[in-house]
Amino acid sequence: MVINQDKCIGCGICTVYCPNNAIVMTEDRTGKRKATIIQEACLECGNCIRSRVVKCPAKAFYELPAENRSISRKMRRFFSDPSTTHPLTGVPGRGTEEVKTNDVTGRVCRGELGICIELGRPIVGTTAADIEKVTIHLAKLGIVLEACNPVSEMIEDSSTGVLKPEFKDAAFISAIVEFVIPFARGAEILQECKVIADEIDTVFSLDMICCYDEDGNNPAVALCEKAGITPRLNAKVNIGLGRPYRIER
Repeated sequence: MVINQDKCIGCGICTVYCPNNAIVMTEDRTGKRKATIIQEACLECGNCIRSRVVKCPAKAFYELPAENRSISRKMRRFFSDPSTTHPLTGVPGRGTEEVKTNDVTGRVCRGELGICIELGRPIVGTTAADIEKVTIHLAKLGIVLEACNPVSEMIEDSSTGVLKPEFKDAAFISAIVEFVIPFARGAEILQECKVIADEIDTVFSLDMICCYDEDGNNPAVALCEKAGITPRLNAKVNIGLGRPYRIER
């Protein structure tokens, strides 16, 4: 995002709305107070340009044309603006539909465990370096990441988890790494996630997706407890009203 310095009246109303503190007040050459966006810190979340969020009286915010933005900067938008739809996923936000439609899509079937590793949040953010730490760890374990996720588009070599050079210095509001494994590998992967969490320099959230067993129990709960992880069950739950595409592979 950019602020038109000719239009800006220096009121400063916009500064508190940036989740990465990228909008600062400066003085122009004539000594007039102006709002400026630190481009290296801007994560392209779009808060400042939304009139329903920031009531800029001068309507001074604008977005650079796509041809004037680097590929890394374009990618920031998909991880930082939940209203933006990535062409790879077809859904708004930084990942896929995950468990939200599992009752009809069967993304995670019986005997499987879906795992989402979420990095960052507003104010703290995350970086490509954090994402790469996760993808390298998982690649060593032979994990195949969800293809329809913007993270997968940034990976240069899926066998190593290394990111493409053009994304190495990128920063985002948050990112999510998704994959599905056989439930039998759950304990192994959870232990590795604990190792990864210690290396990450931002908020680390671990999400688990599975089907309830025939007795109505959530098998992921016992798996977490055995790994020394206290689960929170305030989750997204499909109640099975849809007609499933599949429940077993």
